[in-house]
Amino acid sequence: MAPTFRADHIGSLLRPPPPSWHPLSSDIAEATRAAMADAVKKQLELSIRPITSGEYDRTTFYSGFFEKLEGMTMTKGLPVPDAFRTGLIFSTVFLRMGRTVREANIATAPIRSTSAAYLEAWEMLKWVTPLANGTTWAPGVYGDDRAYFTDLATAYRAELKDLLMTPTSASSSGEMFQEGCRTDGVDLEELFDLYLWALNEAVRDRPTDMHIGIHTCRGNTVHFHDIPKGSYESIDEKMLTKLNYDQFYLEYEDPERDGSFAPLRFLPQGRSVVLGIVSTNTGELEDIDMLEARVREAAEIIAKGQERSVEEVLEDILAVSPQCGFASVNVNGSDSMLAKASRRR
Repeated sequence: MAPTFRADHIGSLLRPPPPSWHPLSSDIAEATRAAMADAVKKQLELSIRPITSGEYDRTTFYSGFFEKLEGMTMTKGLPVPDAFRTGLIFSTVFLRMGRTVREANIATAPIRSTSAAYLEAWEMLKWVTPLANGTTWAPGVYGDDRAYFTDLATAYRAELKDLLMTPTSASSSGEMFQEGCRTDGVDLEELFDLYLWALNEAVRDRPTDMHIGIHTCRGNTVHFHDIPKGSYESIDEKMLTKLNYDQFYLEYEDPERDGSFAPLRFLPQGRSVVLGIVSTNTGELEDIDMLEARVREAAEIIAKGQERSVEEVLEDILAVSPQCGFASVNVNGSDSMLAKASRRR
């Protein structure tokens, strides 16, 4: 199946500088709407597709969903790293930044979706678009990970249904994390199988004409580039063949950090891959010949695995995108960001 967009986008856009937008604005909804409208206008002017909201309604890429769930409580002051899984990459990042506590959503009661989390932002985007043990629940709430993920997956299915029904609907591979799991006595294969099951449960009820992709986020860690390391080799065969998703957004910014394209040999026919080869960790504009060479390198590996021609793979399977969102780090100005977004074409 060919990708919906050949030049795709993943994650956030840079926030406009104050006073045009500020997260503490007295009228955050209006400020967000204005920022979205400006972002959409610039994307249209540069013929950048698909149109994105810039994630201006979020503080992090996942924010807004868990806060809407009944049973979830935002818990502050959790000690780093003791309150989180051993070897969790971002615990190391927080400690290097001098932060010894952080907040996290904890299931303090059974999870239930009562309203759509992102419907308001979706409507806003349409409006401005011209046509320690690592558990995440309190004691007694759930008996095991599967029960927790069952309720969470049900909530995601409800969210997808709410979004679909609106008009105009047209880091497990890291060595540090793996070693932490072994230290805690966690069976890595069982844990990964559980993650795959939970992700499939979340989209179990999607209609046949709904196209869904999944991003394997390594994070923007320009000052901690040594942390989120690891090839996809240990996870790709299961991930690419067992997940019921149409499209995989894979970060391939840096071969030293992300490994080679070799794991793409496991990609089954009927799925597509968006190569995150445009860096959001540096302001340097990628050389177009280098990007083309990397796309062709990936195509050759997929073609060999599927016993197809490189030309067929280029036509049916591959797209490119930034490796992550732009707003996580401050190395790109607006002009640099738009140049990188345009370079995807």
